[in-house]
Order: sequence, then structure tokens, then C-alpha cells
Amino acid sequence: MKLISWNIDSLNAALTSASPRAALSRAVLDTLKAEEPDILAIQETKLPEAGPSKAHCELLAGYFPGYQLQWVSSCPPAKKGYAGTMVLYKEGLSGIKSIPQLGAPDTMDREGRLLTVEFEDFYFVNVYTPNSGDELKRLPERQVWDRLFADYLAELDKSKPVIACGDFNVAHREIDLARPDSNHHSAGFTDEERQGFSNLLAKGFTDSFRHIHGDVKDVYSWWGQRIRTSKLNNTGWRIDYFLVSDRIRDRVFRSEMIDSGERQDHTPILLEICDSL
Repeated sequence: MKLISWNIDSLNAALTSASPRAALSRAVLDTLKAEEPDILAIQETKLPEAGPSKAHCELLAGYFPGYQLQWVSSCPPAKKGYAGTMVLYKEGLSGIKSIPQLGAPDTMDREGRLLTVEFEDFYFVNVYTPNSGDELKRLPERQVWDRLFADYLAELDKSKPVIACGDFNVAHREIDLARPDSNHHSAGFTDEERQGFSNLLAKGFTDSFRHIHGDVKDVYSWWGQRIRTSKLNNTGWRIDYFLVSDRIRDRVFRSEMIDSGERQDHTPILLEICDSL
């Protein structure tokens, strides 16, 4: 089974905009189409509360014909057109959608950040973890989210294995970003966020990339857009993950980044796992 996850940074822009960046996004979609994933998770769709339009669905079907589509978007009192997640899966798969409410602070539960699809042999969880923000203004709330999300996955894991993916907005270890020394007080690399991720793994989950590749360095999933040369110089961060329940980690045989060409920001990540869980 092949699974892909990608923070698209606006589905509408990727599908309909005439900008050079949108053209790069569509090139990535062409790459994902060629991969023919069984399941595709998308974060930061930035769609309205009503979800994808008919035009969006038709354009998506052009890339991924024969896929079921599930989504959740931001809704009041959260900001409009904010965050949002989506899962597409081949019609041969039978999935049951749920939109978990963690009891997270602020408007986090209303921002469309979490979407779960239950399949026959496993739970598939797509997450767009809240960013701690400028000056770490949202770090206390983020710490609560991390604890609640870890508890949620652990509860699912009692019933059947879990595959959780998405933009976790944290570089777990120093080898997960190019410049750790200057970022210990930056959102995504604070001690608190890193400990939150450690606590999640300790509940019975494996970082599939590290499981396959060990302590390989200089492999990242995100390069900041504000610095035009960040991708060229590979000053990136690894903040996108496929996590799996510990008991199925040895069934993972591929976990890696997918080349997104010249496009900065997030690159898609891929997981291949034995079909029989």
C-alpha cells in the first residue's frame, strides 16, 4: 500500500491560480498522480466552511480519478479559509470518516486540523498541527494540543493500528533541521514542542523515516519561502511525518520525501507498507 501526505498551502490556488507558484504546485500534483497512491492526505487546504466546490472536485478528479474524497474545513469561531485537511482514497477501499474533537484550547478544534478515516485494518489520521506562531504566542495552547493529540492516537491504537501523517510543525531532533543552534527558540524547535513529539512516540508510535533511514542527515520536508535560496542551499526542516503504531513498523519498507522540484515550502512525503496489517 502506498500513502502520500502533502501540505499544499491552498488547494484553490494550486488548482486554479495562474501564478508561477501555482504552476509549480500543479507540477507536484502531476508527480503525485503518477505515483498512484492508495491514499493521499492533504493539509492546509484553506477552503471555505462548505468545503471544495464542484469545480475543485472536478479538477481533483482529473488528477485522481476513481478516488473517494473526505474533508474538513475551518468553521466559526475560527478564521475563514484557514488550515483545513483532506483525504482522498481509491474507491476500492472502504473508509469511515470522523472529525475528532480533542477538547483543544482556543479555536483549534474548529480549524479543520484533524481528519480520521477508519479502514478495515487500520486508522488513517491526517493532521495539521497548530504552529506556535510569532514570538511563540501560541506555544502554551500548542502544548495542550500535543498532549491531547497523543492521547487520541493512543486511544485509537487500542482498537487497531494507526497510521498518522501530516505537517506536525516540529523538527524532533537536531538532525531534523539544517541550523539547530540558532533555532532553539523558534517555533517548531522549542524544547517544549520537541518533548511533546517525544511523548507522542513514547505512547507506542514510530517515526517511519528514522526507522528506515536511521540518522541520515540533510534530508528535509520544508524550506521557508521568505528566504529565496533556502531550498537551493538546503537550509530546511523535517516537520512532515508518517508515524505508525510500533507493532506495524517492521511492515514499512519505504518512507521518504518526494521531489517537488523548484517549489519551496513543503514537499510531499511517501510511505509504503505491506498491505496486510
